[in-house]
Amino acid sequence: MKSKSLIRWRVLGLVAACAAVAHAQTAPPIKPGLWQVTSERTIDGQKAPDMSQQMANMPPEARKQMEAMMKQRGMDISGGVNNMKLCMTREHLDQGRWRSDEGSCKTDFTTRTATQWKWRSVCTQPPSESEGEANIASPERYTVKVTTTSQRKGEPRSTQMTMNAKWLGADCGDVKPMAPPPKAKP
Repeated sequence: MKSKSLIRWRVLGLVAACAAVAHAQTAPPIKPGLWQVTSERTIDGQKAPDMSQQMANMPPEARKQMEAMMKQRGMDISGGVNNMKLCMTREHLDQGRWRSDEGSCKTDFTTRTATQWKWRSVCTQPPSESEGEANIASPERYTVKVTTTSQRKGEPRSTQMTMNAKWLGADCGDVKPMAPPPKAKP
């Protein structure tokens, strides 16, 4: 089930990037509430396949299972995988409270200002290294760019992801607050 695996990595990448933004010792200067996040991704310099189309091509039962898993984690993909809604509460944004301390990544911030955060992450599950940058235009808009290097079947792989987020409002409606990333298995 190749599509399910691709969507899983796409979602994990998005969660990791969001977690990296909120990982710092101070909360990111953005508003809590409902956010719309659009994303684009390239793999080894080539535009990545549209994950929404791949998800649409999944068997209905598998697609429902994937949508339910994402909804449990606080991601509404009714607008498509590349155009999702996330609910971030004040608690989630404050001092990394939504990030699992038992995760498989170690993140070091090199820059953290009111308008820009830069970091480098090294992860063990899956093994990868990432460099990221969040540019915060206002408390209601930010852009995240992440470049990740990893191995796939013994070959080096480079993935670039750009996410543009805009605040939709303080009320998250029926979108659950984001859940922490899954704990790494020993």
